[in-house]
Amino acid sequence: MWFLGWKGASGFSASSTAEQVTQAIDGNSLTAIVTGASSGLGLETTRVLALRGVHVVMAVRNVENGMNVKETLLKEIPTAKIDVMELDLSSMVSVRKFSADYNSSGRPLNILINNAGIMATPFTLSQDNIELQFATNHLGHFLLTNLLLETMKKTVRESNREGRIVILSSEAHRFPYREGICFEKLNDESGYSSYFAYGQSKLANILHANELAKRLKEEGVEITVNSLHPGSIITNILRHHSYMNTFANMVGKYFLKNVQQGAATQCYVALHPQVKGITGEYFMDSNKAKPTSLAQDSELAKKLWDFSLSLTNNTK
Repeated sequence: MWFLGWKGASGFSASSTAEQVTQAIDGNSLTAIVTGASSGLGLETTRVLALRGVHVVMAVRNVENGMNVKETLLKEIPTAKIDVMELDLSSMVSVRKFSADYNSSGRPLNILINNAGIMATPFTLSQDNIELQFATNHLGHFLLTNLLLETMKKTVRESNREGRIVILSSEAHRFPYREGICFEKLNDESGYSSYFAYGQSKLANILHANELAKRLKEEGVEITVNSLHPGSIITNILRHHSYMNTFANMVGKYFLKNVQQGAATQCYVALHPQVKGITGEYFMDSNKAKPTSLAQDSELAKKLWDFSLSLTNNTK
């Protein structure tokens, strides 16, 4: 179990915190975007990156809430460099506006952390008529990443420093629908399972990371792309399932990670020198891990890429 603290090859374990895995790392020359930055893992990731000197752009649905979080963080870290921008990943219009505003701001972009997510929601269609978990967890991040890539490439050229894209997945990727990705039945309410749909979106996250890593490597672009499982953590992600949320909060402190431990792997992959040059990998507990064979299927990854590109193009 994670609480035994067995260390992997990196020297870190499941009990390591985000502060511990970034100890003594200087991020003062770096700029990062963190999606879903106002609560849970995103908030802790923002706090720790800011603590290490990274200029963090909080991409949040609720700007007022984001500004309140920023003020709280500035009280703890007076030297923190933090901005807040509006982003609703379930809306392709919002993703396009955020990306256009960011790209025209002149800011560099060294690190993109696709952290935001929803879990096991009742069947709902997004504003673009796409199943909500797939739209939010995968498709919004897919479009966001594509639209920010040129800015990241420009930053790499000008800084002569590796860029990093970090995509949060989950061990739930092991439990998607039987076919993995329901390309033909994505919006089929009759066959909908909130948990399988979540697993499908998390499988899509790994496939997206792998395909993008492959493409950037073929281009010779010095941007790494990795996916990860943060661990089983008590956050508000279970808010749609009150009985599970109650149970998790009652017993979770004995069996689940806290947020400081949960944010460790994404902070490790985003900042640590050990990860330099490593791309197309899946991480867990701040160490490399092995996803399912389906998640490593290059043909499925290519099919998902083309499918996602078609969906996002149709929302213009």
